[in-house]
Amino acid sequence: MRIRQLVLVSEDRDSVVNELCSLFQIEVAFYDPGIIHFGLENAVLPVGDTFLEVVSPVKENTTAGRYLKKRKGDGGYMVIIQTNNFKQQKERVESKDIEIIFHADRKEEGIHAQSIHLHPRDVGGAILSLDSMKPINSWLWAGKNWENMKNDEVVGFLNGVHIQSKDPEETAKNWERALGREATFEDNLFTIELDNSRVIFKEDLNGRGAGPESFELKVKDRQKVMEQANKLKLLVEGSIFIGGVEFLLN
Repeated sequence: MRIRQLVLVSEDRDSVVNELCSLFQIEVAFYDPGIIHFGLENAVLPVGDTFLEVVSPVKENTTAGRYLKKRKGDGGYMVIIQTNNFKQQKERVESKDIEIIFHADRKEEGIHAQSIHLHPRDVGGAILSLDSMKPINSWLWAGKNWENMKNDEVVGFLNGVHIQSKDPEETAKNWERALGREATFEDNLFTIELDNSRVIFKEDLNGRGAGPESFELKVKDRQKVMEQANKLKLLVEGSIFIGGVEFLLN
């Protein structure tokens, strides 16, 4: 079980995509026409074999549009975690009385993709999605050519997300139920460790409300990325912010 994709929501998809591409030397692998089902347009960008997705509402009265208003602007939106035992995880989620608000089961391009979105009311802090892919290294949500589009000269892979809320302990307990993994408490933070990735729960200190506030990613040369971020005017008090999300380099 690991973080495979992190999602930002923005009023302006293309401006956020351009900043991500300019800083991390990555590019869009796929625009998914299917997410018009949610009233959205998107772009999916490979970060190693993990993915950043940027979504923007293109219809009125969407969940994403309401989220933008609630959090007063762009920010983190979804956390997509890959599991290798989807049936077992789905049964466990249902046994915990966590509502599933969306279920996908698709076979395309030689890939069998399954996904469930969990109700934020029952989990808190984000729309959490549990996904399975067969073959395990594939990723249908990024199209069929993403492996040819990835560039690892600057970035390695996404390996963490920080979820803020007014009650981090309660949120961590909800995610424990959703993921079947126990949280640890150290340095005043609750953390759920996954495979090569982690979810950290922290207090809402900026007044934006519950949501994914920071993404962690591996980079080859942190200093060079910080210098480029400075040139692109993406630093706020020494931290990188794109699309309302702080990017933490490690």
